Amino acid sequence: MTDTSSPEAVAPPSRESPLKRSIQAFSKPRLTLIPADSTASRALVIVIAIMTFLATLTGGGAMLIYQASQNWNSAISREMTIQVKPQLGRDIEADVRKAAAIARMPGFADVRVFTREESSRLLEPWLGAGLDLSELPVPRLIVLKLADDARPDLGALRTQLSQQVPNAALDDHHLWLDRLSTMSRALVVVAVVILLLVLLAMVLAVAFATRGAMAGSREIIDVLHFVGARNRFIAAEFQRHFLKLGLRGGLIGGVSALVIFYLAGLLTAWWIASPEASQVEAMFGRFSLGFVGYLTIIVISAGIALLTAAMSRSVVLHRLRRMN
Repeated sequence: MTDTSSPEAVAPPSRESPLKRSIQAFSKPRLTLIPADSTASRALVIVIAIMTFLATLTGGGAMLIYQASQNWNSAISREMTIQVKPQLGRDIEADVRKAAAIARMPGFADVRVFTREESSRLLEPWLGAGLDLSELPVPRLIVLKLADDARPDLGALRTQLSQQVPNAALDDHHLWLDRLSTMSRALVVVAVVILLLVLLAMVLAVAFATRGAMAGSREIIDVLHFVGARNRFIAAEFQRHFLKLGLRGGLIGGVSALVIFYLAGLLTAWWIASPEASQVEAMFGRFSLGFVGYLTIIVISAGIALLTAAMSRSVVLHRLRRMN
């Protein structure tokens, strides 16, 4: 007869909490069809990281161009210019004062007359500094700033200028606005085409990597088919594996692009005193993407990871149907 009170008695099985069992199950290594840390997997992560980096750089560049074009349009569309050309037999100073007086009409918030020195400084980037331009027929400029929610009568303004100051011309910058809009749209289209080409190259790389992984796991796939595993189960295993690779590569490439844009913004802010930096800032701003730009980079990186998984699943299902 067995003594249940002795120390050698069999103890009842311990009851573990569901949370503890879940943690143990999660920490337990999971068997997969494809080696998680093979040379091919590491190489594919590098390829995905490079493609993500290029794609996010292209997307961020397109956002910079779009933001810069919006800034150009908003800045130029709120200003107009009256150009008063020197003419024999006419007092240009009197013509400038008369043109400025005509321009002070409802719809304009400010009328600013450029002095002769200011007009000459505008030519320094093309003619150089230190030149005596007093003998040259340098036009005088009058800058008009539009009031908010106001539409001045430009037809009446042009009529009065032509009658009272015939050597003055009004420029509403519509020609420049059209050219800037056309250029920005063309650059955005080029950026989108480059982005699509990068994604196409990445999709092809993932497709070839998936086919190679299937070839290396052919015996395991045959055994799974023999024991009754469905194609969806096998495809899900490959999809899970390539999703992890896509997330790793997308994270590396996306973070690298964010660092590049951040460093470019810092360098532009530090380099802003030079004329070259001023031209870069005028074209693209200070490389500040803003919330939408950074969100675009994150979305592209996550989209590449999902595209990697979806492409792998599609290739696996197609190959399995042919094998069956």
